[in-house]
Amino acid sequence: MKYVLIIGDGMADNPVPELNGKTPLEAAEKPFIDALAAKGEVGSVRNVPEGLPPGSDTAILSIFGCDPTLYFKGRAPLEAAASGIELSDGDIAYRCNMVTLSDGDMPFEEKRILSHSAGSIDGDMSDAIITALFEHPDFAPLAEKAGMKINLGHSFRHIAQQSGASIEGIKLIPPHDHLGEKIGPILPSGCKNAETLLELMRRANEILDRHPLCEELRREGKMPANGIWFWAEGTAVALPDFKERYGFDGAVISAVPLCHGIARLIGLDMICPDGATGEIDTNYESKMNAALDVLSMHDFVAVHVEAPDECTHNGDLDGKLLGIQWLDTRMIRPLCAEMDRRGWDYRILFLSDHKTLTSTRGHDGDPVPYMLYDSRYSDGCGLPYTEKSGEAGPTVNSGVALMSMLFEK
Repeated sequence: MKYVLIIGDGMADNPVPELNGKTPLEAAEKPFIDALAAKGEVGSVRNVPEGLPPGSDTAILSIFGCDPTLYFKGRAPLEAAASGIELSDGDIAYRCNMVTLSDGDMPFEEKRILSHSAGSIDGDMSDAIITALFEHPDFAPLAEKAGMKINLGHSFRHIAQQSGASIEGIKLIPPHDHLGEKIGPILPSGCKNAETLLELMRRANEILDRHPLCEELRREGKMPANGIWFWAEGTAVALPDFKERYGFDGAVISAVPLCHGIARLIGLDMICPDGATGEIDTNYESKMNAALDVLSMHDFVAVHVEAPDECTHNGDLDGKLLGIQWLDTRMIRPLCAEMDRRGWDYRILFLSDHKTLTSTRGHDGDPVPYMLYDSRYSDGCGLPYTEKSGEAGPTVNSGVALMSMLFEK
């Protein structure tokens, strides 16, 4: 028996006026996924425990059986693990996004977040800009005084590592949840170290706004990476071993450091195949073939696709619909066809980790639909994979139960 987990990040949503009151899952063309759902089980699951921040960090921890109320110490330490960054006692990790802030001579607090990813900046350019910033004679002394160094992320996602500081009481806000808003109310606050982070962010904007590399991006018609944003703070974390708990090993296929970090910490292999970008242009076929390679040697594989989430953050509704459609035509349909050809019995757990709302371009922690399909059976719920179908089916109060459901534990 082969066991497959497929996460379409941020697929789930609320009804969208532009779709005549349908959700993207209801409006997208996904006949094969809906056919599997009709033969299987569709229910609703809460992946984000109430009281915790809604995001892929808390949600995907749940999906892999790690209760976030016990193991969530911040997103950045999970991403740090993906890069092999070892946090010493007292070290703090932060996600350091390259962002685009509005131009103008207004006070820093009056600026707005135009893009949480600096327009999905190219990895090489992002690395070059953050390196230039931390080596800049006006910034390097501030970073050194703060006990901070940067680890390159090869995308808009970098990891900042700080020693000799405290995050007790700190309040750092995810930039993707406040796109288009003035940044004053969401800047770092809550403790003395927040003032240090705020000064670094303010100075970075002053330096980067007219930096030659950002001017080059403007000339190319792209968004400038004229700011940095610290969030997802946390300290070192240990997670339970996946094989010891469930009896299976395998791999996690993704372009996103968070997923790789969770994989490494629970003892699964982490794979980022050629062409995997974390955006709508990701190579679905490459991920699908990588999944088959894993399943030829192991009985479990997880595939994470970030595209629907990033499209929603970027205000690209058409892209979100296309990302869902491609999960059907370029991922799940050919994967199942090949598993059938090889004569494998298999179970598939397919779901959105959390909702990403078209209305706000931010995350929401409400329950999401899951689909559980077993190739050995053809009688199921008769419903498509949508939010309404999930609400009509079984209710799973914690995503921590999902992996046991997949493995029939």
